Amino acid sequence: MRKFLLSTAAVGLIATPALAEISDGNVRIGILNDQSGVYADFGGKYSYEAAKMAVEDFGGKVLDAPVEVVTADHQNKPDIASNIARQWYDTEQVDAIMELTTSSVGLAVQALSQEKKKITVNTGAATTELTGAQCTPYGFHWAYDTHALAVGTGGALVKEGGDSWFFLTADYAFGYSLEEQTGNFVKSQGGTVAGAVRHPLATTDYSSFLLQAQSSGAKVIGLANAGMDTQNAIKQAAEFGITAGGQRLAALLFTLAEVHGIGLEAAQGLTLTESFYWNRDDASREFGKRFMERTGVMPNMVHAGTYSAVTQYLKAIEAAGTDETEAVAAKMHEMPVDDIFAQGGKVGANGRLIKDVYLMEVKAPGDVAEDWDYYNVLATIPGDQAFLAPAESGCPLVQ
Repeated sequence: MRKFLLSTAAVGLIATPALAEISDGNVRIGILNDQSGVYADFGGKYSYEAAKMAVEDFGGKVLDAPVEVVTADHQNKPDIASNIARQWYDTEQVDAIMELTTSSVGLAVQALSQEKKKITVNTGAATTELTGAQCTPYGFHWAYDTHALAVGTGGALVKEGGDSWFFLTADYAFGYSLEEQTGNFVKSQGGTVAGAVRHPLATTDYSSFLLQAQSSGAKVIGLANAGMDTQNAIKQAAEFGITAGGQRLAALLFTLAEVHGIGLEAAQGLTLTESFYWNRDDASREFGKRFMERTGVMPNMVHAGTYSAVTQYLKAIEAAGTDETEAVAAKMHEMPVDDIFAQGGKVGANGRLIKDVYLMEVKAPGDVAEDWDYYNVLATIPGDQAFLAPAESGCPLVQ
């Protein structure tokens, strides 16, 4: 486990009036994610850096209390994640946990955090269950979810004639949710779903799964997975001649990090959905270049979403005048979100951040004018179309 302390000048601070409203004299934020597995580039150490960057940009303290960021690798295992979170809450005075790549992990830690009365902000997990049936008063979902991915990528391909689908799905909560959301959307637009096959997380051999998808005859093979799983599936699909045979691949969760990892030659022409692109406007470019100088990579939506989530959490503490969970959660629900990640964003009663998302197409290698400028932005999807309204989500808090 690693820690980053932005301010150690605590001498004399305990006596100040402002610290009376900050528990333990510090605000501690935990970044809990996959740092060694299939999602290590998707979030990983780069989300940790984004969190530290947010705290630095905020001034290193809130209500005169120093802000500390701690991090750990949950290895994509809910039991390990829950044990770390429990230790953080019980013995290390962590106030909030964020990022939480992997939906099964996100759900487990969000449930524990409700029990402990602590705030979670999921930026890496995708399942709509986080703001649906398993929502909590202290749980927030920030960067994207499976419904937005289904509306964006699924909707685009159906409009282009991809009206029959077969899914290659990661065998856990995230994959099920992405398959279900996209399949339902395809059928609502008049398309059909020929079937699905599920693979374990971190599979290296996709041959049998891809052969089933190929033999289905579906026009689109929906990759309901992410990270290295998606990268490996795309590479092996090329070896089987799947796209050369006329079927299309839909990378339902694919970010700038994975495009960079697989290379433009393999990724060109892919349609995908992200909620952030570094080269979209002046503010995103300024942030992207600062992030690049710090990390050596450009940020994807998970990294930028983590920066935004940490910033908004600190703003909420400042507005509430305390880091007490109930007061901060109320401010998180109440306050608009305006930063490099979200402009005019709002948080629903179920904890879902409603903001625009973007339909992207990966450029051909010859069309790239500068490093990391990999996308053409095809469309902006308004947040109220991309995300379920709280009343539609199934969250018992808003029934």
